[in-house]
Amino acid sequence: MSEMADIQWFPGHMAKTRRMIQSNLSLVDGVVEILDARIPESSRNPEMDRLVKGKPRMFVLNKADMADDNATVKWLNYYKSKGFTAIKISCKSGNGLKNFLPAVKEQMLSELMARRREKGIENAPLRLMIVGIPNAGKSTFINRMAKSKKAKAEDRPGVTRTKQLVKLGDNVEMLDMPGVLWPKFEDQSAARKLAFTGAVKDDILDIEALASLLLENLAVNYPDSLMERYKIDSEGTGFELLEKLGRKRGMLISGGEVNTERAAITLLDEFRSGKLGNITLELPAEDKI
Repeated sequence: MSEMADIQWFPGHMAKTRRMIQSNLSLVDGVVEILDARIPESSRNPEMDRLVKGKPRMFVLNKADMADDNATVKWLNYYKSKGFTAIKISCKSGNGLKNFLPAVKEQMLSELMARRREKGIENAPLRLMIVGIPNAGKSTFINRMAKSKKAKAEDRPGVTRTKQLVKLGDNVEMLDMPGVLWPKFEDQSAARKLAFTGAVKDDILDIEALASLLLENLAVNYPDSLMERYKIDSEGTGFELLEKLGRKRGMLISGGEVNTERAAITLLDEFRSGKLGNITLELPAEDKI
């Protein structure tokens, strides 16, 4: 198996975000966590269980159009079995967005809505805190729901720096919090999956080791994707697969050696943009990949 140094990345503004989440909890009725459907559990911040205390919660599995449909169904069922509201969406295509507000009112906040109906105040605004790791699509989600570009969205980690309140129609307000990772990646497997998807800045990583690890995962779980996209089999170590990929793509340098850095960048870019097909890198505990 390819070796890679432990990944640790916790910019200073993220520590501020944790404090911001705690201090604003009393202002909201529920917490919505945007997850990456390709790595739902790895993109779920383990600190949120402690940070949001007893608030009603929903998991929104974004980028479902890039994930394995069968795996996504398993994840939705898993989260629902744990008592959470969970839906799948694609901010890119808009698929599933129409299910969000009904899920908020009829599932996540059904008890609150019932109490409000009894008191005759069901039209009072609902306020939701929107949280998620960098690059999960949190700001894009808010913009799609608000049909505007009020939340700053950019495809790189660590962009949303301050909280923003965005008003939707239908008496719903969203409090957009900056993307937050956790102080220490205890689970390096999760850290690597976050790095595969771009949630951790590439400039702190060994890009060739990262690509080699991704190739090892794909060779076991999605060998057909490697054959279809790169015309390579799944035999060999991750680095050997990286060399095969580079050779097939003509990424050679003097002496006929493969430019493995260029091959690594190509693989990661194409995986992150969905060009390798619908791929999920993890399953619930009982269905482990």
